[in-house]
Amino acid sequence: MKHHLILLMAAKLMIPPILLFALYVQFHGDYGPGGGFQAGVIFASAFILYGLVFGLDELRRVAPLSAVTKLMAAGWGLYIGVGYAGVATGGMFLDYGRLSSDPIAGQHTGIFLVELGVGMAVASTMLAIYQCFAAHQSRELTDDEW
Repeated sequence: MKHHLILLMAAKLMIPPILLFALYVQFHGDYGPGGGFQAGVIFASAFILYGLVFGLDELRRVAPLSAVTKLMAAGWGLYIGVGYAGVATGGMFLDYGRLSSDPIAGQHTGIFLVELGVGMAVASTMLAIYQCFAAHQSRELTDDEW
């Protein structure tokens, strides 16, 4: 990897701002454009860049597929849990106003938690798809295997 010094340094400089921007989009999503889906894709793109530059084995060391799949399940669980919390309090699925005694505070809390769950699920799903495709692509396939 010595001959890719510029690429390595550029990736090391770019990944932290990409992650920071993903967090900005995630936490600013309930006040303006953006939210969980966009933040999840941006967050995953930083890890995918890491995997492209440093290799799949290094990416798996940083983000093992087992942890990625657990994060995926946790994201969807958070989304569904917030939805059923509205039902449990006598409202409808994803009725955020029921999550607090103040409906406005409940709306804010509900949107924040749902967007967080979506962000976790999207980022981990994109990362899992990349890892699976990269593992498949790195293998030399014969014509019979195709």
